[in-house]
Amino acid sequence: MNLSMKWLADYVDVSDINVKDYCDRMTDTGSKVEGYEILGEDIVNVVVAKIEKITPHENSDHLQVCQMNVGKEELTQIVTGAQNVFEGAIVPAALPVAKLPGDVTIKAGKLRGVESNGMLCSIGELGLTEHDMPGANNDGILILGDEYADKLGMDIREALMLEDKVVEFEITSNRPDCLSVVGLARETAVSFDRGWTLKAPVVKGAGDGDKIENHLNVRIDAPDLCYRYMARVVKNVKIEPSPLWLRMRLRAAGVRPINNIVDITNYVMLEYGQPMHAFDYAQLDGSNIIVRRAADGEKFKSLDDIDHTLDNTMLVIADEKKACALAGVMGGANSEITDKTATVVFESACFSGPSVRVTAKKNGMRTESSARFEKGLDPENCYAGLERACELVELLGAGDVVDGIIDVYPTKTAPATLTLDADVINHFLGIHVSEDYMKEILKKLEFTIDGNKITAPTFRADIGCMNDVAEEIARIYGYNKIEASAIRAETTQGGRTPKQQFEVDLSDLLCDIGLDEIQTYSFISPKYYDKIRLPADSSLRKSIVISNPLGEDTSVMRTTALPSMMEVVARNNNMGNENVWLYEVASTYIPNGEGELPTEGKSLVLAAYGDVDFYKMKGVVDEIAEVSGVKLSYTSYSEDSAYHPGRCAKILVGDKELGIIGQIHPLTADNYGMDIPVYAAVIDFDILFAVANRTKHYKALPKYPASTRDFSFVCDEALEVGSIFDAVTKAGGKLVEDVKLFDIYRGAQVGENKKSVSIRVTLRAADRTLTVEETEKASKKILGDLEHKLGITLR
Repeated sequence: MNLSMKWLADYVDVSDINVKDYCDRMTDTGSKVEGYEILGEDIVNVVVAKIEKITPHENSDHLQVCQMNVGKEELTQIVTGAQNVFEGAIVPAALPVAKLPGDVTIKAGKLRGVESNGMLCSIGELGLTEHDMPGANNDGILILGDEYADKLGMDIREALMLEDKVVEFEITSNRPDCLSVVGLARETAVSFDRGWTLKAPVVKGAGDGDKIENHLNVRIDAPDLCYRYMARVVKNVKIEPSPLWLRMRLRAAGVRPINNIVDITNYVMLEYGQPMHAFDYAQLDGSNIIVRRAADGEKFKSLDDIDHTLDNTMLVIADEKKACALAGVMGGANSEITDKTATVVFESACFSGPSVRVTAKKNGMRTESSARFEKGLDPENCYAGLERACELVELLGAGDVVDGIIDVYPTKTAPATLTLDADVINHFLGIHVSEDYMKEILKKLEFTIDGNKITAPTFRADIGCMNDVAEEIARIYGYNKIEASAIRAETTQGGRTPKQQFEVDLSDLLCDIGLDEIQTYSFISPKYYDKIRLPADSSLRKSIVISNPLGEDTSVMRTTALPSMMEVVARNNNMGNENVWLYEVASTYIPNGEGELPTEGKSLVLAAYGDVDFYKMKGVVDEIAEVSGVKLSYTSYSEDSAYHPGRCAKILVGDKELGIIGQIHPLTADNYGMDIPVYAAVIDFDILFAVANRTKHYKALPKYPASTRDFSFVCDEALEVGSIFDAVTKAGGKLVEDVKLFDIYRGAQVGENKKSVSIRVTLRAADRTLTVEETEKASKKILGDLEHKLGITLR
């Protein structure tokens, strides 16, 4: 909202207040100021002048030498190339040294040898447009009317009313009453403790016996969307430019002048905060205005000549055959005010804010009118706005106002009435002011006081409870006056959940090991599944589709986090990083069916290239298991197409599948532009947390020595070493402390499709030193079980 300080002066006197101080105080009391602008300050030493004589330039066939009367005894000579000037013309003249908008400086000089003491100005050079100065020639000098004949030498800023100070306010959505000069005048008066005046508009009317009932009827078919509708008729309309003072006020507010009738509606909207619309009565079919819902598929062309297709959620103002306006948004081209308009219908109404918002958004339209209506306006303001418009019609001589007003008011809302409790408010705000002081503030804000009962004014729909009243008192009293005090309320101590703490601990572990954490988006492209060679019939391809994605690359919610990790790995490789270890605790989303929320899970994803092999990656996973207090086992796996079939394993906790580890398949790596080995592990974080045993038990260091036995076996190539470890552990029972692999041999000596596996078994008892007999007995038991269960024997 741009507020002209000259316009504000009609209601409250702030002439003795510096504009910066004004902005600071208004911000303090809740009307936030974004900034201010001093209009006309970029125009210096430009005056009203009259061309007394014109002679041809002696050295040019297009230049003219003008003798100018600038309000002094001596004439001033100015050379111009404009062809629209003539003797007796009154024009703006920039005299040396002058300044014009755009940081232009005018000095005395010579044009083709002839002295020129300034420049004649066009509207563009003064920063004006054709709308600001109707009838002006864009390509020539601005010719002023005869009414300026007695103002020669006057500063052009004063003559054209260009001087003003404009304050830009950011009005919050709960204060639509401040989207007006009147609303800000009220706030100004209270903020600076000054009186202010709001005179009720006075309309004389034509008084010729004609009544509005002879011209118009109004019916509201959607009272839930239209709370009030008022109308007046103006006949014998004269369409012409608005007077200078009105055009300059609209210009200061950032609104383009058009003609007197349209300008009046815009003027009232800015002054009273009441959007209005004017219909050409001759373009209405029949004498009925009907406020109704649009029909599905109904066509409508707005004033900006754009066609719209409406639906039954939208409210329209219609005649007996067609929609003439989108209620609260924009009028229709079919009832536009033109130079031929003779009779006008002024509309002043109050529409449902949400309805106007939805209509404007669906049609891609946002206007000054819709911006006000969508915040919720006061139906009681309709009358004042309509009367002010008609008052201006009579003031400008724009037509004859037909006697009578149509007022259809089906939906009235009672203002909020509350009990004023000064002690509660003082305690709530932490201040100490009297009840009388509070009442004084509220009266200035136009609250009605009856004992300890207060009633909010109708334009303050944001007042609903005592906290709102306390806010009113606090902002006028002054937030900076409220003394700081210690909080005495009971508080709760925050903290992480066990699952969150588990995630933090794993993250700390991985960082300590040397991995770098990454974060990727949960939204991916469906093409990511192709890059990891996910089978076409895989259930993981069934993803939640985003209804309004930023683009194809973020159109679905991922079901697996491996593609996101591989994208980051590939980016690091492309940037020349030679040794990379990464991890992420990533969210995944598995759909559950139509209309149901997906299952959100978490995966711990590891990936590395460079100084890495399968066993180094397995070592990291084993560290994770150690911190989690779980015992892992691994079994070979060759059915995941993203991984190398001979270098991949499932990670198991008991009989639960925890994840997968292995080398990324060369074809998968090639999809990411990588020709080096990449290793990855994907662990189900939710399962890992569920099985984790983070209780630490003390275990004393062994007091007795251990016995070790080395065994070498010949077995089938397909037999997993892990199976041998499991068999050894079960056979040796509590005496087996550790089993390690120290050699695998393949060659002609062991046969085709065979391998030699060498392991070292550590045996120890916690309460004694093992005898040779006990060691031998345990060794025989181990060998016997290996031969019986796995069919392998010593070499």
